[in-house]
Amino acid sequence: MRCTYKYPTGHQIMQVFWTKNPVKGVEPPDLSNDTEYSQRLQYLGDKQQNCTVRLSHVTLKDSHMYCFRFITDKDGKYMGYPGVNLTVTDLQVESPERVTEGDSVNLRCKSSCALTDRATFIWYRNSQPLTERRDRNNELLLQSVRREDSGRYSCAVDGHTHISPAVQLNVM
Repeated sequence: MRCTYKYPTGHQIMQVFWTKNPVKGVEPPDLSNDTEYSQRLQYLGDKQQNCTVRLSHVTLKDSHMYCFRFITDKDGKYMGYPGVNLTVTDLQVESPERVTEGDSVNLRCKSSCALTDRATFIWYRNSQPLTERRDRNNELLLQSVRREDSGRYSCAVDGHTHISPAVQLNVM
């Protein structure tokens, strides 16, 4: 999250920090003191005019509005509001509802995130990796499906720990 600011002339900065979901009338907490964030929040800026931070290992629970806060020696309390809205999305498997034995089926691993061209996808059936199914393409093509191909399919991006929610594929 990038941020630059200027504080009032003649003031000295006493405290600078990021917070989330500020509530009017409530003093916002410093995220670096929060055990859920302290190991994942890294200040990249100088805390004098640049308040840029990096939040690593994000999950769906990190979807919030984040604001930068600074306090000066002359009782000045300032907040960058409305701040930065962070939306974390999930991988999703797209699959047809009905499949008949002998059909070709195309499953798609979809994300609203911008992935690099080098992203490699891993496919799972019933939580077991389909090791022969690593591909730079986000699609899994099952040709001439049989009943044995029925199961719960999920996907992941190689090098990341998150696996998509499973989707049931039933072959009739």
